[in-house]
This record gives sequence, C-alpha cells and structure tokens, in this order.
Amino acid sequence: MTLTLDEKITLLKQVGEEIISEEELRDMINWKVDNNKDIVAYDGFEPSGNIHIAQGLLRAINVNKITKAGIKFIFLLADWHAAANQKFGGDLDVIKKVGDFFIEVWKVCGMDLSNVEFKYASELVQDPNYWELVLKIAINTTLKRVQRCTQIMGRSETEKLYSSQILYPLMQAADIFYLNIDICQLGLDQRKVNMLAREVAKDLNRPKPVSIHHHMLMGLTKPPASNLTGIDRAVELKMSKSNPDSAVFMLDSPEDVKRKINKAYCPPKEINENPVLEYCKYIIFELVDKFLVERHEKYGGNIEYNSYIELEKDYGGGNLNPPDLKPAVIKYLNQLLDPIREHFEKDENAKELALFVQKEYETYKTKQK
Repeated sequence: MTLTLDEKITLLKQVGEEIISEEELRDMINWKVDNNKDIVAYDGFEPSGNIHIAQGLLRAINVNKITKAGIKFIFLLADWHAAANQKFGGDLDVIKKVGDFFIEVWKVCGMDLSNVEFKYASELVQDPNYWELVLKIAINTTLKRVQRCTQIMGRSETEKLYSSQILYPLMQAADIFYLNIDICQLGLDQRKVNMLAREVAKDLNRPKPVSIHHHMLMGLTKPPASNLTGIDRAVELKMSKSNPDSAVFMLDSPEDVKRKINKAYCPPKEINENPVLEYCKYIIFELVDKFLVERHEKYGGNIEYNSYIELEKDYGGGNLNPPDLKPAVIKYLNQLLDPIREHFEKDENAKELALFVQKEYETYKTKQK
C-alpha cells in the first residue's frame, strides 16, 4: 500500500528523536517520488564485539519503519573504520568476521530485509574515487573540526588520538556521499559527523543529507551525576559494551537477562532516566500487543497494559512498583530473544560465528588491560 507523504513523515518521526530538518525531508521525498528516484538511508556500524539489544531489536524496529515508508536502507559494516579506531588491534580479518556475526543477528531479529542492503567499508575503499572524496572533505575541514567529531568513535577530544582516528570522521563523512545517501539515520551520538557532512556538501556540490537521529537506550546502571544536558547527557547515559551489566546483549542467556534487569536502576515513581522503562517504551511495547504484569491479589492482582502511556502513568503514580515491573520485563525480553538464541544454537555457521566473536573479544579485552 502506497503511503501519503504525511504518513511517511509520521513513521520517520517515530524513529527520529531529532530530524534535521523536517522541511528538507519533505522536500527531498517529494522530489524523489516525482522523479521516480530511490530514497536511501543508512547507518554505519563498527564491528567491534558483541551486539546489544539497541543494535539488534531496536535497530530492527526502526529499520522496519523506515522501509515501510518506502526508503531503501543500507547497513555499512565499517570494518576499516573499526581498524582505524584500534579495534581488535586493527586486524581486518577478525573485524570482517565480527561484521558477518552482526549480519547474522540482523537476519533473525525480525527485520524485514526486502529493502535492506549490507555493505562493507572494505568494498568502498577499493575505489580511488572514495579516497578522492576523503581528500576533498579533509581539504575543506580544519583539524579542530575533525577533533570535535571524536565522540562518534567513543572518544573524547582530550584523549590521545592516533593519526588513524583523525582519518575516521573524514571517512565516515565520505561514506555518505560515496553511497549517495539521502538520510543519515544514526544515533544521536553520531550527530557531529552528520553535521560535518552537511557543512561540506556545498564544497562537494552535493545535496545536504537529511539527518534522522534515533534515541539511544540508556545503560542499566545508575546514571552518573552530571551537569551535562541534551545530546551530551544522552551520550553520557547510553549503554556500553565495555560494561556487560550496562546492557542486555542479543545472545544473553535467560539467566543473564534476569540478573541484569533485577540489578537495573529502576527507582519507584521515577519516569525520567529509568532504563527499565526505556526497555518497555522503545522495545517491548513496539513488539507486543499487550503487557501483562502478574502480581499477588493482595498487591492488586494482575494488570494488563495496552500502551506504554498507561504503564508510565501507573508507574509514575506509584500504582506499579519495581518488584512488579521487573519480572514482566524479564519475561517479555526473553520471549523476544528466544528465536535469536535458538538460531545461534541450531545453525552451525551462526554458532561458529558467535563462538569466534566471543573468543576474539575476550582476547582483545585481555590485551587492553
């Protein structure tokens, strides 16, 4: 069924916590449709280890909304970028296989792949035209401006940077123009490089790419006290692979999920910066029709929610407490992850990839200590 422009924008606004800009998005979609051109969005991923629930289930939820809006989606497995960022000691063979693992997860996490394409950065870098783009962007960008983009690599401007890490933002900006991307659909933590791409577009005589930045799930641990606000605070709160208890991973066992959610920060009546509620809002209620909380009659008996808004209202008002909420979250998360676990247990190729990544990641983290 063909959607109207307003229906497409509504879907995309469900994905984007920030859109730069909605007017440009409308104009671009109108022009592409009128001229029978494909609309292309992308996200880039460093194959840097295990894959957590935000990169798996949440990514599938958002991609399905984007492709439903008639947009082609490209996953760029940024293997060269990961090497430049010193991941796995820069071993491209290991990084490429970790990328294969990511793709294997995406294939079985409910993502509609009919309008999705997977590409590796190692394919792009074979073309001299790619490096010409990198050079042109570098010519039009100051070193200070590039250093401000270090957040996209999980680094800060004050850290010691290798020359390869200075190259990273230039490559990420070049990816956008080399792949003829219309929509940069990445997390809020990638905002700075998307703005860089918009800035240099005129120097390359190319249209400005629209940016649709999705919400980043916060970590499960207690948020640090901070003076940061807005996007900087969101980046500070996001889940971290370096702390296994900060996130639920796609291949976590049912016991792991139970342990992590039971330990998770979830103060009574607190709606803001509550990671357990975030899992409900951005994942569970997107994928289930009803949310049943089971509790003893003396505590009010079972209660069923048909929307996240209903649950949030009850939780904020104290009618639903963490000991009631957490078991339900554990149950639904495990139901959603069961098919992924089963695939990686029964499919020999998938199992081999998962074991390889686990072994290499553990070796890599040990060498870092």
